[in-house]
Amino acid sequence: MEEDYIKLIFGLKLKQIRTDQGLSLFGLSKLTGLSKSYLNEIEKGKKYPKPDKIILLSQHLDIPYDEMVSLKLDKNLAPIGEILKSKLLKEIPLELFGIQEQTLIDIISNAPVKVTAFISTIIEIAKNYSFSKENFYLASVRSYQEANNNFFKDIEDKVVEFAKTYQIDLAKKIETKELEDILVEEYGYHINNEELENHKELDNLRSVYIPRSKTLLITKNIDDAQRAFIYAKELAYNYLNIHVRPYTFTWIKFDSFDEVLNNFYASYFAGALTIPRENFASSIQTLFTKKSITKSDIESLFASYNASDESIFQRITNILPKDFKISNIFFLRFSYNKNTKVFKLNKELHLEKNQTPRARENNETYCQRWASLRVLKNIAKNNSSHEFEIQVSNFSEDKSKYLILSSASQDPFKDYHFRSVSIGIEITKSVEKSIRALKENNIPIREVGVTCERCNIKNCQDRISEPLVSNRQLKELKTLKVVTDITQKYSN
Repeated sequence: MEEDYIKLIFGLKLKQIRTDQGLSLFGLSKLTGLSKSYLNEIEKGKKYPKPDKIILLSQHLDIPYDEMVSLKLDKNLAPIGEILKSKLLKEIPLELFGIQEQTLIDIISNAPVKVTAFISTIIEIAKNYSFSKENFYLASVRSYQEANNNFFKDIEDKVVEFAKTYQIDLAKKIETKELEDILVEEYGYHINNEELENHKELDNLRSVYIPRSKTLLITKNIDDAQRAFIYAKELAYNYLNIHVRPYTFTWIKFDSFDEVLNNFYASYFAGALTIPRENFASSIQTLFTKKSITKSDIESLFASYNASDESIFQRITNILPKDFKISNIFFLRFSYNKNTKVFKLNKELHLEKNQTPRARENNETYCQRWASLRVLKNIAKNNSSHEFEIQVSNFSEDKSKYLILSSASQDPFKDYHFRSVSIGIEITKSVEKSIRALKENNIPIREVGVTCERCNIKNCQDRISEPLVSNRQLKELKTLKVVTDITQKYSN
């Protein structure tokens, strides 16, 4: 266990014992003969007393020596002890968020009971929503992306440097074979396209990397764009000298936060390589100058790059904040099982911390008017390879308005499964000036909610669940108003 944490646990225990016995620091100093400042530093976790001092404290506080030095905390402080023992604070690079570890330790030592209550609350919420360590790691990376407007100049510069080193023309569409040649010739990779086909248990994996032999196993079920992305990620791990990384794609589990963060870095590099910033910004500018944005416009954008629709939509979240000063945007990815008619929001990103729409973990049904869901229903119904929809969504709940671009495609790994990706751009006066189709009013407008259970839209033909939450909230407001009126009546 970290030495600093051992100091902190001893300090927390000493402070709790002292306060339980009704002693002030001054009183404990007078009782033991140890200076008040020295005792204060012990309680704050800055110093660990020598054995003779612990014996002195043990005798005067009437606490056995073994109990004093034990790392076990009572139930009031146990959650803090568990977090310290788990090394969670060490696994998360707090410096990414501008937080010093010592700052957190000081907060804990200054108000241990309140911090413990807060941590216990978080743990209870996590249990109720089946919130795992992986969820926590992914949420941390998502917050890191949001804090940086999802733009990382150092990686963008590395991509340009990489292209120059290996003479890749970023003005042209990236060729998969070109990336494969670099992996094989420069980094000694062996590409195997057969092995994964022999294992049905691995039908959900796109690739597996075996570092000892530098063998990259790739499934045959992926298209050229997905293969290019896998190659680009592998190049990122090597070129950026990343050693702590997941070896499967998609990932099976993450053993540390560094794996999650480095996986993000490699994915960002891959997106920036296959969808170069300068060209892509120009493509977006062309799209924004059109009187109307059609399915063929989006398909033309997709065809310009050797990348999936998800990668392209993700790349939009990098480019808009930096090159267009449009930062209030969100990204959503849904999966859909046609047989069960279940829509699952399994990836999201919200810049500028806008709250709508977000994933719901309480079994509520998402608004069926969302473009994200409409394209999924259309592609399942039409059995097409690709569907696209654009709409202006008016969220009645918080009075926000977004331009939504949604694209749906079939899942190559599962029959009757589909997925959609969507970009939402909050419509402001500056955004209306930037996107001509908004000024021309050539985009359909729909009133939407977040979930059916929370929606106040009257006579909605798309509703599949009653507005139970909304009705309960409305009843509470009416009850409060009546109570307020009665209170005012009898107070005069």
